[in-house]
Parts: sequence; structure tokens; C-alpha cells
Amino acid sequence: MASKLVQLQGKATQASKVAAEYGSSYYKQLLEKNRHYIQEPPTVERCNLLSKRLFYTRLASIPGRYESLRKEVDSVKQLWKNRQELRVEDAGIAVLFGLECFAWFCAGEIVGRGFKFTGYHV
Repeated sequence: MASKLVQLQGKATQASKVAAEYGSSYYKQLLEKNRHYIQEPPTVERCNLLSKRLFYTRLASIPGRYESLRKEVDSVKQLWKNRQELRVEDAGIAVLFGLECFAWFCAGEIVGRGFKFTGYHV
């Protein structure tokens, strides 16, 4: 058991040395490659300007998103009208999609409560 622990410590030390050696060079290379995205000077005013630009850009994208939502809802309505022609495969995919949505909801609830699995009042 002690020899396994020593081996594990040695491997951990070796891994940390490799990460320290190549991590900084990777960081510098990544910054150099993406330098055109970096805003100079990095001031609070510049950050506020960028956050406002992001907010209003996202706000301007709402009509396009609404139109996409409307098309999706129309296609679901069309499927519902023709539900007699619905195949088992399509129904199975819809059920799996619903289960996936529910699973992501549950995962979000768990994360939102600090990764606690007890004390839920549903």
C-alpha cells in the first residue's frame, strides 16, 4: 500500500511539473493567437461599453429568435393535427427528448441547490 502511495505521489509530481512547464506556454500561445479579441486598454469603462454592446446585441436578436420559435410551434401543431400518421420512431424520439429536458431540469435544480440531493420539496 505504501509503495502504491509513493508511486502515485511521484506521478502526481511529474504531472504537475509537466503542467507547469507547458501550461504557461500554452496560455501565452493562446493569447497570442487570439490577440485581436483583446480590448486595449482593459479599463472599467471599456468593460462597461462591451457589456452594453453585448446586451443590446442580444436584445436585437430577439425578433429572429421569436420567429424561429413560431416556426417550431407551427411544426409541432402540424404534427399534432396529423398524429394518426405519426410513426412509433417519431413518438419515441419525442419521448426521449422530453426525458432529456426533464433530466437537465433536475440537474439544474441540484446544481442550484449547491449539489445537495436531500431536502427537496417538489
